[in-house]
Amino acid sequence: MPVIPALLTVAGGRPSAAELETSLLAGQTLLADSPEHVVEVVDVLCSYGEVLDAYSINLIYQAEHQFLNPFPVFRFLDGDLSPAKIWRHLNHDRINFEYAEYCMKAMLWHGTGGLDAYLDTPAFATDCAAIIRYKTRRDLLLGVLHPLFPNFLPEAIRAAATTHALGQFWRVMSDLFLDLARAEAAGEVASIPAVVEFIKAGLVNAAANPITYSVDLGGERFWVLPPEAGLTFLVDVAVPYVEAVFLRGMPFLGTVSFNAQAQQISPELEQFRYGALYADPLPTMGAGIPPSLLMQDMYRHLPERLHNLYRLRTRGEGDVRVKICSSFQKSMFCVTNAAINGTFPQPLASPDPAAQAANRAYAAAWAQRLAGARTDCLG
Repeated sequence: MPVIPALLTVAGGRPSAAELETSLLAGQTLLADSPEHVVEVVDVLCSYGEVLDAYSINLIYQAEHQFLNPFPVFRFLDGDLSPAKIWRHLNHDRINFEYAEYCMKAMLWHGTGGLDAYLDTPAFATDCAAIIRYKTRRDLLLGVLHPLFPNFLPEAIRAAATTHALGQFWRVMSDLFLDLARAEAAGEVASIPAVVEFIKAGLVNAAANPITYSVDLGGERFWVLPPEAGLTFLVDVAVPYVEAVFLRGMPFLGTVSFNAQAQQISPELEQFRYGALYADPLPTMGAGIPPSLLMQDMYRHLPERLHNLYRLRTRGEGDVRVKICSSFQKSMFCVTNAAINGTFPQPLASPDPAAQAANRAYAAAWAQRLAGARTDCLG
């Protein structure tokens, strides 16, 4: 077994797997209920919702308008090539879409769930072949590359499919988080259990939303994720996203040794613990640390109420991005909590022994994974 790096920061005690299982089965929230936690979670998710809106628009733009472009140098501009937009981009007065790409690559690399399963089907291979035939006849560079590297274009189409699916997922989550902020402002949500229930209801309502994707090439429509694939929001995209980004993640350059002899990185992807729920709240703002990019994006959209709360803590403005990271982590535990509650195999109140046993097994599996996460931030 590889060595799991010790926590760099500790905020408090950490509940055991048995305690977490008991809480989940009792329908209790992972994050303690307090007025301050409500402000942190609602406002940081409001900021995140604004960021996800931009992420979603850009990912869908990339998948539809930069499809199989070997040199997508303008992919972050959403089609706006005005001098003002390019100047802001060059001066880094922009959203960091690199983090959105990081999340997409994590989903593509870990490859779990229904979306990845469909990408391995003969139907997908057939659609890829039709697209590649069309593109290679009209694009000299792709026509030369494909015979030399026959897996390159199919893999690029897999990445485009994951990009579009993630854009669709984030479209729903952006709207949900912004709706949550409006509901809290209207007095409809006033506690952490209410926050979790609101998010759960949103996930359940969107569960069956179809995930489809097609591209227009020369006026002809080519399906990449056709309706016949039967892909849906919750099972095929949301759950793989939680697995890839909340739980597994990817080791960051400069924070862990990539030397195989050091055994700091497991060769088994299912043992990875680099996701948002395991991360130390230490955004260094250094190159190659994707969460730092997200914290900067959220800082640009931070509600003043939460910003004022941060100014009263520790170093005031000096460590504001660390505070955002900590609040964001709490909010992700709430989202995970909502996802768990919404996917229990049986109703928690069921008196049937078989149903209770299924729920216990489900809760135990989640509790085992969460026990090693940053649960010290939940008190």
